[in-house]
Amino acid sequence: MQLVEECIIRASLHEPQPVGAGPIGTRVHYGISGGVVEGERLNGAVLSGGEWALIGPDGCLRVDVRMQVQTHDDAHIYIQYVGLLELNETVQNALENGTGTEFDDQHFYTNPRMETGDERYRWVNTTFFVGEGRLLPNSQVEYRVWRPA
Repeated sequence: MQLVEECIIRASLHEPQPVGAGPIGTRVHYGISGGVVEGERLNGAVLSGGEWALIGPDGCLRVDVRMQVQTHDDAHIYIQYVGLLELNETVQNALENGTGTEFDDQHFYTNPRMETGDERYRWVNTTFFVGEGRLLPNSQVEYRVWRPA
């Protein structure tokens, strides 16, 4: 399968709010305070959203994100994705020190699902996306998002 890069998503996160320990790990909520989507066909602003991360005993964080994007031409797109972030030493240091990571520093993969009622972007409703993430300084996250060619 060949993949084509569709866009970059960057989001700014609020300070984490612990939800607490449960039977399968510790849940933490990160509010999304804004961000951008940049690509050839998708461009806009991240309006709002949140991540309900689950930190498991296996050293992985299970990503669970929902966000709303407003495109440059005033369409609204809902994006939801789950994924897996390896909490290795590089990631833990970046989180503790407010620094970033590179894409190759950890396993950080998602599968974004997008939906909209806007006819101009109807194609996102039936496209399968794959994302690769990294941490950026100052409580930001960045994803490269691809689709099958």
